[in-house]
Amino acid sequence: MLCIENTDYPASLERHKVYRVLADAHGSKHGQLRVIDESGEDYLYPQECFIPIKLPQAAERAVLRRT
Repeated sequence: MLCIENTDYPASLERHKVYRVLADAHGSKHGQLRVIDESGEDYLYPQECFIPIKLPQAAERAVLRRT
């Protein structure tokens, strides 16, 4: 997911950065995504802070290796 809004989370999220999202059915029901943020931990953030993007396979592999 691409972060498009971080006003309420400037220390945890960087705008225009790609973040890895983990499945969280409970969070999804409440309009939230479980994101691995700048701390390296996963936390729930509002879905409206992100937009889904499709990465080329090589970029996706690089992102997954990083986390």
